[in-house]
Amino acid sequence: MRAWEAPDVPDVPGNAPRPVVHDTAAGKPVDPTRGDDRAALYVCGITPYDTTHLGHAATYLAFDTLGRVWRDAGLDVEYAQNTTDVDDPLLERATRDGVDWRELAASQIDLFRRDMVSLRILPPDDFVAVTDEVERIAEAVAFLQETGYAYSVPTPDSAGDDVYFDVQRPTEAWVLGDESGLDRDTMLTLSAERGGDPDRAGKRDALDPLLWRAVRAGEPSWESPVGEGRPGWHIECSVIAGDRLGLPISVQGGGSDLVFPHHEMSAGHAAALAHQPLANAYVHTGMIAYQGEKISKSLGNLVTVRGLLDDGADPRAIRLALLSHRYSDDWEWFDAELASATRRLETWDAWATGGAGHADDAVDVVTRIRARVADDLDTPGAVAAVDTAIAGGTRSTPELVDLIDALLGIRIG
Repeated sequence: MRAWEAPDVPDVPGNAPRPVVHDTAAGKPVDPTRGDDRAALYVCGITPYDTTHLGHAATYLAFDTLGRVWRDAGLDVEYAQNTTDVDDPLLERATRDGVDWRELAASQIDLFRRDMVSLRILPPDDFVAVTDEVERIAEAVAFLQETGYAYSVPTPDSAGDDVYFDVQRPTEAWVLGDESGLDRDTMLTLSAERGGDPDRAGKRDALDPLLWRAVRAGEPSWESPVGEGRPGWHIECSVIAGDRLGLPISVQGGGSDLVFPHHEMSAGHAAALAHQPLANAYVHTGMIAYQGEKISKSLGNLVTVRGLLDDGADPRAIRLALLSHRYSDDWEWFDAELASATRRLETWDAWATGGAGHADDAVDVVTRIRARVADDLDTPGAVAAVDTAIAGGTRSTPELVDLIDALLGIRIG
């Protein structure tokens, strides 16, 4: 599946530091490349039924920043992202709206592409639709059955059986809880809230996740070695990441609502399939609230990129507003965020074209910006470094303008 057009990224001379990012599993910042010259990034993509709200935008912007910082440090970056274009929420929305689920998915993916172009997000090398990978996913599920990591559960409303992953079967590279660090009670609560079925009869463990959903009336399905049906949720990312990037990848990324069960179970599937860890680091973005509640499709308190653009917002200001918050923090969006970012952008534009001031410390500003983004993607610190340079009378130089473009993705002037 095609991704979207890539923005130009300036190549800025100098020695950029290799970044560290906060690994949820380790509980501390790490270099996820472990000294290698290659960085492999997999970010869990959208379920295309209502995009692109600011939570989406902040997540893909955070990992866009990571990719930019890696490239500035001279690393070879490989990036894959999926789109879950067949899943319960998508099917439910299509039924509610009386549209074909494939048409809904296609329209929302196209909207997502346009928003990513507007925000100057670097596209993945591999943009993968789950519906294009069903055969490979089914083969992986069959392998897990053959090796004893998966089992069938009789399904009264289907001619076939659902297939589940056995979380208690020992693996060489994963034990339940390794990635999330959560206790069992918390896992059970989150499983029930986030697409799991802990009360399903016939499962060996309440936390066992669905690998393959047997065909039901009115649902899309595919013929496969494990019977007619469609993939469960987590297995898709394990298969796509392993096939496209090889394991272990450097970073498995996504929102903090994916810590459990999605990333935990994806890691378990990868370990059972490849006898390798899924990732060197699990990196998560915080949640954004609006009107006192986390931005949520179910709550309907969405602030969308397209809505802001249609109201006349400069896409650079949207990007700058998001970069002014630490990627891993939870925070609340207020309408004043965009107004403040727009004023800051006007100041930056004027500075980039003004020509006044002194250039003596411009090299030091470049160094400070690079140091901030290399320190767990401290984009607020990088933004502050630009503000300080302007306030201190530093003249903009082509190198400074290019660096702001290369690392923050904002072309000024």
